[in-house]
Amino acid sequence: MEVTVAGGRAVKIRGAADMPFTKGALCTKVAHYLERVYSDQRLLHPMKRVGRKGEGRFERISWDEALDTIAAKYREIAAEDPRAILPYSYAGTMGLVQGESLDRRFFHRLGASLLDRTICAAAGAHGWKATVGAMVGADPEAVAAARLILVWGGNPVVSNLHGWRYLQEAKRRGAKLVCIDPRRSETAAKCDQHLAPLPGTDGALALAMMQVLIEHQLLDHDYIARHTLGFEALAEHVRGFTPEWAAPLTGLDAAQIRALALEYGRRPHSLIRLNYGLNRCAGGGMAVRNVACLPALTGAWRYAGCGALLSTSGNFPVDGRTLQRPDLYPDAGRFPPRTLNMAFIGEVLLETRDPPVRAIHVYNSNPVAVAPDGNRVRAGFAREDLFCVVHEQFQTDTADYADILLPATSQLEHRDVHTTYGHVYAVDNRPAIAPLGEARSNTEVFRALARRLGFGHPALYESDEAIAAAAFRAGDARAEGLAAGLQAQGWARLALPQPFAPFAEGGFRTPSGKCEFFSESLAREGHDPLPAWHPPAESVVSNLTLAARYPLALISPPARNFLNSSFANLPRFVDAEGGPTLQIHPDDAATRGIVEGARLRIHNDRGEFIARAVVTRDVRPGVVCAPSVWWPKLCEGGRNANAVTSPAATDMGGGPIFYDCLVEVGAA
Repeated sequence: MEVTVAGGRAVKIRGAADMPFTKGALCTKVAHYLERVYSDQRLLHPMKRVGRKGEGRFERISWDEALDTIAAKYREIAAEDPRAILPYSYAGTMGLVQGESLDRRFFHRLGASLLDRTICAAAGAHGWKATVGAMVGADPEAVAAARLILVWGGNPVVSNLHGWRYLQEAKRRGAKLVCIDPRRSETAAKCDQHLAPLPGTDGALALAMMQVLIEHQLLDHDYIARHTLGFEALAEHVRGFTPEWAAPLTGLDAAQIRALALEYGRRPHSLIRLNYGLNRCAGGGMAVRNVACLPALTGAWRYAGCGALLSTSGNFPVDGRTLQRPDLYPDAGRFPPRTLNMAFIGEVLLETRDPPVRAIHVYNSNPVAVAPDGNRVRAGFAREDLFCVVHEQFQTDTADYADILLPATSQLEHRDVHTTYGHVYAVDNRPAIAPLGEARSNTEVFRALARRLGFGHPALYESDEAIAAAAFRAGDARAEGLAAGLQAQGWARLALPQPFAPFAEGGFRTPSGKCEFFSESLAREGHDPLPAWHPPAESVVSNLTLAARYPLALISPPARNFLNSSFANLPRFVDAEGGPTLQIHPDDAATRGIVEGARLRIHNDRGEFIARAVVTRDVRPGVVCAPSVWWPKLCEGGRNANAVTSPAATDMGGGPIFYDCLVEVGAA
């Protein structure tokens, strides 16, 4: 981003025209980022709670009072057991400085509970790494060379605008684009073909594709022999996973599945652009693993821009230990480190013992809006004996439960450095304006708390500039020239070949150095070492008893104008979305007497929320879609779609199963 400043105020924001990947473009949300920065809803001063938890009533206090109050409470709790303090953060800022440096150092030194940050991508990352070895895939700038592209479990028109431009270029050059998604998303509408499997059944579809590829010998035997492990076992294992087996599970025709597999096998210059939609189900980790096996069978990895792409983040030589300093943990003998899962924060706050969580420090996240099983989350935050600190830009639903509420800086107001997961350029983030009001960055707050608690280690007081300079591993070839490029132009490409074909000659980051159809690491974890079928926890196929009461599968992907719960309070974007909606197929609407625009109650045993009916064939029969994540306080009844989502975990990685959720729908 380039920001124009006049008189100390940012007056214009635009994409940097010289940045090769984004080429001057900003998505709709960020193009209006100044409306966020200068919103009259911005928090500008520290405050303390004066009403009941959840009421959102506060009075202004000084920073000294706020920090002294927090430090005194943390000191009191830590004297008994510091693990009763829990940090809670995720991707409110994804910078290496403001997102994972001094915050981690501070809580490590304090001896607080560790946080397992699983809420988005943990299951898929686990399955991908078990197969490929690292979060590395096809070069996004080279994908125009692919002749067949499967967009699987993602909606790049909305969530990856810059990457979508490269996919469109491939289409102009003759590539066929196929979208695999339970609904006809904005991306599906622009592809040549759309396949709509039932939620949570992508793993079965991928297994059936493997079976067809092997049966018809649409294989690169040389690549398989040189660069894969376990093919013979895989071939025997998938023999029964035919399209006919997969059809009733996925809701697709066997002929559709077979045709897709044959076309994929006959076009080895292919790319699977998958995303994390398919990992938010009970079998999400294995589903991603199954998909990740496909390009090694056809040899698609040989070609630049081909193979598969989930994330590019593993290319960046981030020095995590230097950033986070886990060695600062003070007394592992007396207080053995424990890790609590962020995705199930309701359960954590209500049920954790030895010790129970007595304090929570929330920053870069909004769990009352985004975590599953929202009623339990709300109940956990409502505990009167829970000391809650929230550091935020806006008074979110989570902020309403804070005892101390701190004003946070925006991206325009603090120093940072960013990796990415959609391309291979690092980005320098230098402040364009001074912090508004009394807003302070994460790093400022944790330095101040460390000082009040009397912590002496110099790592707790490093400057943002020093942290940014040490974020990448010194001596790593991929970081060569990175610092100079960031300093000169604000962005720099990793020192990788261009185009980059990471596995053209094998070199997978797995223990064997090969694409592991057979994974010993998964076997040690108690999983099937071969690609397998893990059914949804809640579906009309796998859970007939529950489906008899709640026959509709609910998915709740990001609304076009929201970034999870970010931007979801700003008038421009709230007006564009027009209020919470539920997309429902005409057949399902007719059987329930539902008409366009009707006020609906969507419910199951966990809770309910209210939305307006959108009757559309963009969702298949049996599936309903609630574009999300709305702030609950902006929803009728004070509940969003997470009132009904499940607190169960994925098969791998401990992630949540947001899109594995049965409901019933009726008039409200």
